[in-house]
Amino acid sequence: MTVLDDRTTAATWPTAYPQGYAVVDVETTGLARDDRIVSAGVYRLDAQGNVEDHWYTLVNPERDPGPVWIHGLTSDLLEGAPLFPEIVEEFSARLEGRVLVAHNAMFDWQMIAREYARAEATAPVRQRLCTIALSKELALPLPNHKLESLAAHFGVVQQRAHNALDDARVLAEAFRPSLHAAAERNVRLPLLECRPLTEWAQSPERPRIGHQASASYRTNTWRPSRKRPACPYPNPGRYESDKPLKQGMRVAFSGDTSVDRELLEDRTVDAGLHVASSVSRLTSLLVTNDPDSATGKTLKAKSFGTPIVDEAAYTQLLRDVAPADDE
Repeated sequence: MTVLDDRTTAATWPTAYPQGYAVVDVETTGLARDDRIVSAGVYRLDAQGNVEDHWYTLVNPERDPGPVWIHGLTSDLLEGAPLFPEIVEEFSARLEGRVLVAHNAMFDWQMIAREYARAEATAPVRQRLCTIALSKELALPLPNHKLESLAAHFGVVQQRAHNALDDARVLAEAFRPSLHAAAERNVRLPLLECRPLTEWAQSPERPRIGHQASASYRTNTWRPSRKRPACPYPNPGRYESDKPLKQGMRVAFSGDTSVDRELLEDRTVDAGLHVASSVSRLTSLLVTNDPDSATGKTLKAKSFGTPIVDEAAYTQLLRDVAPADDE
C-alpha cells in the first residue's frame, strides 16, 4: 500500500495543473454507442484533490436497463427516474470549469457526450484525465488496470462495485494520492480535449420504461449502426513522414482519443482509408496518444516498424489525403 505524502503543498504545487476536478462514474445499459446512462455519480475535488462535495442520480434510459446483474438497476427502479435532459442543468453545474476524471475516461466521456447531444446540449467540460493513463505515467506497480487494483494499491476500500456513487468515491480517494505523487515528481498530467459530439443526430422520441417491450430496445437506435463497406482502394503500403496519407492505407487506432473514436473512424473511411482493427505487417499507420504504452497494438507496431503518430498529427494528415494510384 502506498501512503499519501502531503509534503507537496500549495506553495510547491505545479502552476500548470488544473484548478479543479470532477471525478465521474456512469453506469450504462451497455457498451455500444446507442446505449444509455442509467446512473451517474460525481465527486468534485479542488486543485489538490480534496473532496468538496458529491452528487448522485438515477437516469431513466427510456429502454431496457441492460445488465441488471452488474449495476443492479431494474426497470422498476428506473421508471420514475428523471430523463437525462431533466438532469442536464445539475450535471453541468458539477462539471463546469473542471477537468473530468474517470477510470477509462474515453468510455465515460463518450457516454456523457452522447447523452448531451441527444438533449441538444453541450457538456461544460473541456478536458478529461484518465486514471489508467495517469497510473501508467506514474509507473504504478499494478497487476492490471482495473479500478479495484488501483484502489487496493492506495488502500481504498470498495463498498459497492458498479454503484456509480461508490465507484466515483473510490476513484476520488485513489486519484488524490496519484495527483500528489504526480505533483511531487512534476509529472505531466495526461489531459485530453473533450470535444462535443456535434456531428451526432438527434435521437427519436421513445416512450419511458414500462411502455416499451424490452426485446425491441436494440432495433431502434438513435444513430443506426452501419457496417462499413470494404475499402475500394488497394493498400499502397506504409505511411512516410515526409509524404501525405494515400487512399487505401490501413490505419489502426489505440487508446483514448479526444474525438469520439467512432467519429474519427468515420472520417478515416470518408477519406478513402481503411480502418484496421489490429496491427499487422500490412498496417500503414498506428494512431495513438500514448506511444509508450505497452498495449498489444503499440508493441506490434514497434516490432513491425509501423509508423506511429498522435491524434493531433493524424487529424492534420486527414485534411489532405492523396488519391489512390490509377490502376
